[in-house]
Amino acid sequence: MSTNTAINSVMKGIDNVDISNNSNNDDTSEEVLQKTCAACGKQGTNLNICNKCKSVTYCNAACKKKHRKKHKKACEKRVAELHEEQLFKDVEPDECPLCFQPMPFEAEATTFKSCCGKVICNGCLYGVNEEAFKRGKIQLCAYCRSPPESTMKEENKRIKKLLDADNAMACYTYGVYFSKGQHGMRQNWAKANELYLKAGELGWARGYYNLGYSYNQGYGVEIDQKKARYYWELAAMNGHTSARHNLGCLEKSDCNYDRSLKHFIISAKAGNEISLDQVERGVMDGFLAKDVYASTLRAYHERRKEMTSVMRDKAKEIGYGQIGR
Repeated sequence: MSTNTAINSVMKGIDNVDISNNSNNDDTSEEVLQKTCAACGKQGTNLNICNKCKSVTYCNAACKKKHRKKHKKACEKRVAELHEEQLFKDVEPDECPLCFQPMPFEAEATTFKSCCGKVICNGCLYGVNEEAFKRGKIQLCAYCRSPPESTMKEENKRIKKLLDADNAMACYTYGVYFSKGQHGMRQNWAKANELYLKAGELGWARGYYNLGYSYNQGYGVEIDQKKARYYWELAAMNGHTSARHNLGCLEKSDCNYDRSLKHFIISAKAGNEISLDQVERGVMDGFLAKDVYASTLRAYHERRKEMTSVMRDKAKEIGYGQIGR
C-alpha cells in the first residue's frame, strides 16, 4: 500500500562548554551554565539564554554572534534532541468538559456547540436532553443551557463571534466550511488553510492535521511533503493520533521501521485501531517483540474502555449529535 493510500484511509501534519571541572563549586552544573556567558565567561543573573537549544547563555548580542560558529554544531544537536523528546512524548487525551472522560476517538461522537464554543461528547448531550429528545421538545446546550440556533445565519453569527474571540474550534469549523463550500461560504482553500493554521496555533490539533493534509494533497497550496510532515508533527505533539499514524506511514515508507513503530505504538495506545494493526504487523515482520505488542494491546483496550459510557453508546445507536472534532 502506498503512503498516500495509507494516509487517505485515515481521513474517511552545546557548544562545547566544559562544566565537568566545576565539581568543587557549590552550584550544580546547570546553575553555573545559566550564570556564565559561553563566549567571555562573565557571570551574572540577567544573561540571555540561547533561544534555540536553551543550553547556554550570553552577556549580549555581540557575545552571541562571536560564539555562533563554535556553538552551532552542539546547538543543532541539542535542538534535534529536544524535538525528538517532544515528538515521542505521550500526551494526555482531551476530556469532555462535562463528564471528564477522554473524548471518543471517532470525530462523529462529539459535537461543537456554537453557543459556548465547547466540544462535548454526544453522550453528555444526549444524557442531559434525553427526555426532551424523546418528547420532541427543544434541546438546550448541555454546557451553557442555551437553546439551539434556529437558522444557519444565526449559527454563523454565533461562530463568527467566537472566531473574533480567538476560539480555536470556531477557527477550525470555519476552515471546514471554506474547504467544503458549506454554510453559505464559497469554497476557498486558501482561507481554509489560514483558519486551520490559526486553530492549530490556538491549541486545536486537528487544525494542524488538516493543514498537513492540504500540503500532502495540494489543496490550496503546492504539494510539499516536508510541510505536511511538519504540521503532522505539530498535531501529533498536541495529541492528534491520526496525524501520528500518518507520521508512522511516512517513516515506514522511508524504511525507518524503528521510528515508524514508535509512532504506531503511541497512536495505538491512544485508541487508534489501524495503528494497532500496524504494531501487530511489526511483530509479524520481526521488527517488534511480542511482549511489546501485548502491552500495547492492553493499553489500547484500556483507553477504549475509558472512552465508553452507557450514554455514549445510546447516542451512537440513534445517531445523536453531529461531527464536531
